[in-house]
Amino acid sequence: MIIWVNEQIDPSGMIHACIATCNESQAKECHDSFQNNLTEKQKAAGWVAQLRTVDSWDEVPVNSLKLN
Repeated sequence: MIIWVNEQIDPSGMIHACIATCNESQAKECHDSFQNNLTEKQKAAGWVAQLRTVDSWDEVPVNSLKLN
């Protein structure tokens, strides 16, 4: 099983938003939204939208919204 994890991360490495799903197209749409919602000021400061995959729900951050 592949789980797609979307994260918005500030310059210090703290996750501010996280959504996890097994649906690849849903994950990519969410990632685009996360990226588009970052302001130019946030991007310049080092904020990033990250999309990654994990193999287990145990690897998903605890504070995430989990969609299945």
